[in-house]
Amino acid sequence: MIFVLVVTVVCLLIPVYVYFGYPALLWMFTRGKPAITHLREDSFPSVALIISCYNEADVIREKLRNALELDYPKDRLRIIVVSDGSDDGTDDLVREFSDDGVLLIRQEGRLGKTMGINLAMEQVPEAVTVFSDANAMYAPDAISKLVRNLADPKVGYVVGAALYTDADQGASAQNENLYWRYELAIKSMESRLHSVVGGDGAIYAIRTELWEPLQQQDINDFVNPLQIVAKGYRGVFDAEAKCFEETAGDFDREVARKERIVNRSIRGLMRVKATMNPLRSGVFSWQVISHKFLRWLIPLFLAIGAFGSAILALRGYGLFQLIALGAIMLLVLAAIGHRFDDKHTLPAWLSVPYYFAMVNLYAVRGIVKALRGDTQVIWTSARPAQEQEQERD
Repeated sequence: MIFVLVVTVVCLLIPVYVYFGYPALLWMFTRGKPAITHLREDSFPSVALIISCYNEADVIREKLRNALELDYPKDRLRIIVVSDGSDDGTDDLVREFSDDGVLLIRQEGRLGKTMGINLAMEQVPEAVTVFSDANAMYAPDAISKLVRNLADPKVGYVVGAALYTDADQGASAQNENLYWRYELAIKSMESRLHSVVGGDGAIYAIRTELWEPLQQQDINDFVNPLQIVAKGYRGVFDAEAKCFEETAGDFDREVARKERIVNRSIRGLMRVKATMNPLRSGVFSWQVISHKFLRWLIPLFLAIGAFGSAILALRGYGLFQLIALGAIMLLVLAAIGHRFDDKHTLPAWLSVPYYFAMVNLYAVRGIVKALRGDTQVIWTSARPAQEQEQERD
């Protein structure tokens, strides 16, 4: 029974460490450090802005107008749109901007976002590459804010702040916004300590010379930054480099997106294992393991912890009787939330348990698929207007 007790306690404490202990330690380690721990300097290197899209006819005009209105010098910025076999007229809309210097690169056969970026990068001679999505609208100075961080020769990539414009519209958006604010705080502290773990497909920049082609299954804004850190560079977060986008707006779409991210990221991490080796990556290895690897395994730890708590509860351990009761209550509340047709109207006492349970359930699905070799390489926007089926390799 001692073995069961120890395993149960460890499995219950790991999620607590990941969600609370890790941020607390980051705060302790960065306390007293300056807000910026690298060189920042206004400069205007040549920049390629790569916009990835699939069937984005609803937003691509707005995105391109937004890109053309950026305050970065026009002769130093080139806009490239990569269309992954769009069939809704997106490409025709992009061609309307050809006189403004916008380049359309069409990828046939729906090979996925990563392969589209590989294709585009073959045509990028610019010193800096910025990656974006079609629905991410940049603040006028977003690119200027990103590239100023690359004045430090030790910085290889820069991640901006993607902010939500519909954070108060429905329970799903509120939960996602709350989670994302938590993530932004972690990114800021990670950046001050060493490097922010991973990029953000909506807004991040790299030194073009550090790019190396990715495999089709790789999630570009996670594997690419890890590769850069493995080469000895830092990755920093700049909260003043902002873009704005909508949340998925729906619980089911949001958790499905989580499944895809975990499914591809866990495989990608195994491709760049050196970043988890403290002898190779120093403190960054602790950041990767705590922020990503352990977090993806939380559903497994919770399941083992719940099972162990049930056994210990039956043996009369009062604390574990309370834990088992709490787990049952959470699942009951999540089940009640699941029965609601309109989940936008869920009160917090239902939406939070439901969101927590579903995110962890879909994370398990993503991990299981990755272990089976089933990796999702074709993406579809999580927004309501984009409800095409995802394909898998």
